[in-house]
Amino acid sequence: MSFMHRLFGGSDAPPAAAPAASPPAAPAPSTPQGDTATVRRIVGQLEALPSDRARLLAGAAYVVSRAANADMAITADEVALMEQMLVERLGISEAEAVIVVEIARQQAFMFGSTEDYLVTREFKRVSTPEQRLGVMRACFQVAAANDEISSPESAVLNQIATELDIEPADFDAVRSEHREQLSVVRAARAVQAG
Repeated sequence: MSFMHRLFGGSDAPPAAAPAASPPAAPAPSTPQGDTATVRRIVGQLEALPSDRARLLAGAAYVVSRAANADMAITADEVALMEQMLVERLGISEAEAVIVVEIARQQAFMFGSTEDYLVTREFKRVSTPEQRLGVMRACFQVAAANDEISSPESAVLNQIATELDIEPADFDAVRSEHREQLSVVRAARAVQAG
């Protein structure tokens, strides 16, 4: 079973395997041979993960990538935040996080709207309520990476919360942590200020 199949499910068809070509763009050793060996070693480490852990990791990365891509662009700051969150919250190495985020980012870019619900549903199935809330919080942090959460980003965050069955009170609490970054709040304040 291939690495992509284990992480994202589905077939081993060439379209699903295409994103694997992207990881060499991550920070790498100085020689092309080192690039290949490094990527292979990391992929080997990820393949060694239990299937449920791999699905949890892939689902979390994809859902957060979905939030980052809500404005149709994923910035370097958003990528760095996603990697950091995977390292801190799921306990993987930085090198593994780079690969997983890049694969998830490419999958979200290539298959976005057709896969969003399916991958989010799978993540919901393999995660705990606490993990889902943690990913929701990560989605808000990534959406706010440029210090503003736009209306399209807010709509995607609402959709993700619905698909993950985040309790409304929990969602409101997370949203309130970022209220000053919501573009709609800023616009309302600008109107009130005159």
